[in-house]
Amino acid sequence: MTDPSIFIENVKDITREAGNITLKYYITDFEKTINFKADKSPVTIADLEASKFIIAGLTGLSPQIPVISEENNIPLYEVRKKWDWFWLIDPLDGTKEFINRNDEFTINIALIHKKRPVLGVVFAPVLNTLFWAVKDQGAYKFENNAESRLEANKINLKSGNLRIVVSRSHLDQKTKNYLNNFINPVVLSKGSSLKFMDIASGASDLYFRLNNVMEWDTAASHIILTESGASLKNIQNGKNIMYNKKNLKIPGFFVCRE
Repeated sequence: MTDPSIFIENVKDITREAGNITLKYYITDFEKTINFKADKSPVTIADLEASKFIIAGLTGLSPQIPVISEENNIPLYEVRKKWDWFWLIDPLDGTKEFINRNDEFTINIALIHKKRPVLGVVFAPVLNTLFWAVKDQGAYKFENNAESRLEANKINLKSGNLRIVVSRSHLDQKTKNYLNNFINPVVLSKGSSLKFMDIASGASDLYFRLNNVMEWDTAASHIILTESGASLKNIQNGKNIMYNKKNLKIPGFFVCRE
């Protein structure tokens, strides 16, 4: 298999349907279904049901390609390191936003080939907005029954009044201090992968994260950003982020188009 675009329409459908599953719980009294994982992060029945649906859909679409989901047991690296292709999914990104009912959560599906994302779909169910990209084919958004191509805003990091988007749920003092590196930044708050989508669409100029995230937190957005002209770099060394490492953590990142 050499052309990831053969999957894109099916993956868009799977992502939308998974979003509909989360909406079913979003509009009901789901609070009793909230549990907490070992890292103290919340997980709901919506996360688990969406994950189950996506895994079944992707497996049916391509039985030979393995799937990693945030909500499933992660295969050992001795197994994973042999993979050329795999799906990497976050079935409900922004669980805190989901619980707080601020509408800013997404479903994220990425296809990884040789440690790099080559296809990505991000769907915001409440906003009914779909974002996607395939390597070398551009990044797109479907919203209000219209499709548009995404292009990140080219910036100079030394300019003033940059629009910097930060996490609605993870705005700590370290992040606030880092903002002092910029001249009169215009700070915007948003949840989930929608922060990445703001950069890809040109609605914001810069996004950074100083703390660890996991590979499924960035994978689908990464290819959309790349195809929009932006980059997503390791904040510690400025290198491109690679996937399917032995340790799936990413030590923070920096996103913009210079």
